[in-house]
Amino acid sequence: MIRLFKHYIPHAVVLLGLVDLVLLLLAGEGGWQLRASQIGMDPGSVRDRVVPLVGFAITVWTAMIAVGVYGSEALRSLRFACARLLVAVSLGIIAVSVIDFLIPGATFWRSTLVYAMVLTVAALIAARMLIGTFIGSSVFRRRVVVLGAGQRAYRLKQLAEDAGSGFAIVSYVAMSDAAREVDEAISREAIHDLGRFVDNLTASEVVLALEERRNALPLKDLLRIKTMGVHVNDFSSFMERETGRIDLDSVNPSWLIFSDGFSSGRMVSSAAKRVFDVLASGLLLALTAPVIVLFAILVKLDSKGPAFFRQPRVGLYGQTFDVIKLRSMRTDAEKDGVKWAEKDDPRITRLGRFIRKVRIDELPQTWSVLKGEMSFVGPRPEVPKFVADLEEQLPYYAERHMVKPGITGWAQINYPYGASIEDARHKLEYDLYYAKNYTPFLDLLILLQTLRVVLWPEGAR
Repeated sequence: MIRLFKHYIPHAVVLLGLVDLVLLLLAGEGGWQLRASQIGMDPGSVRDRVVPLVGFAITVWTAMIAVGVYGSEALRSLRFACARLLVAVSLGIIAVSVIDFLIPGATFWRSTLVYAMVLTVAALIAARMLIGTFIGSSVFRRRVVVLGAGQRAYRLKQLAEDAGSGFAIVSYVAMSDAAREVDEAISREAIHDLGRFVDNLTASEVVLALEERRNALPLKDLLRIKTMGVHVNDFSSFMERETGRIDLDSVNPSWLIFSDGFSSGRMVSSAAKRVFDVLASGLLLALTAPVIVLFAILVKLDSKGPAFFRQPRVGLYGQTFDVIKLRSMRTDAEKDGVKWAEKDDPRITRLGRFIRKVRIDELPQTWSVLKGEMSFVGPRPEVPKFVADLEEQLPYYAERHMVKPGITGWAQINYPYGASIEDARHKLEYDLYYAKNYTPFLDLLILLQTLRVVLWPEGAR
């Protein structure tokens, strides 16, 4: 994987993204050439349209990232990828047309964009048909040796067998006589020189997956492997990198303290984040005010009660604040106290089901962003009662409050809506990853990916 601003991106995704970017540039140029030929015009030098070409490519490429073209599902299924590509290219062309309307001459003629759109779709689909068979294959997967044969090694085996995995396990080494979960593991005693064994397998990484590390670390072997140029990783760090979450079953306080993350250097990032929040929330409130007013009226007409719903939530450093949303439930929804939303929850109104699905009920929260109580990106703010219960049942739950809560977040785009302690645990793993690794780059990635969640709602309640 390639690490970009503390966030890991699979090599296959980087390769495919670069290929797509080149194809977008070629499709844009091809569209210009076709249109110029059609009307009998001299196409001129390509240097004269570098800015429009780059603008076209970056805009469509951004739309592709936003709708999930580079997600694991799109890498596994050509049919899935084609559906996302058609939506992404359509949105990208619309965005380019809007830019052209606002800044005349900054992009291509709209007639040229039609040709560019057709060429783009054809080129991107053809590219996936040609290289799709290689994405996810051993050609692009890192070769990993796992030291251990217990439950942790078995979890790595399951992860490696996933079609979207970026690594392949070439061998398991049982470091002790403890019960084995991986039958094919080779006993350490059967290997004379572990360093040479790893080298013969041409492994690029060794993962330490011991169940008990106290007085069991093979320090001499690990030192030899490390000095041979092979990357050595512990189980928790490997899981964080491969899954984009903090594995609560394996982490301990010392790992959180000594691992990379929670950097004090984020002061500049925090300042940039606040500037973006103020500018974006002000603009969004101005643009969506008519939508909020319209649906506020519809909420009033649809069911009895106020148009807006106000509820205390837990924010930065555990401080409470009032969140404001368009009301999507009956006014007596919490007469028996707050509780998790359920599938097909009878408390949700007819209109409420729609505004929740398309996230319109979240728009008034932009006011909390403008005031500084929330950010656009961050962990979902929960009600105090839930927080008190979850802090007792889940380790490190309080650490998610070390960053501002957000309207969207890493957990929201990676995990479907959940309404149980187990769901809260899974979402906490993503929230901790965000709190540990957040940068403006990760915020931008989350904001773009939020469009995918809006277009293809997954479990919205």
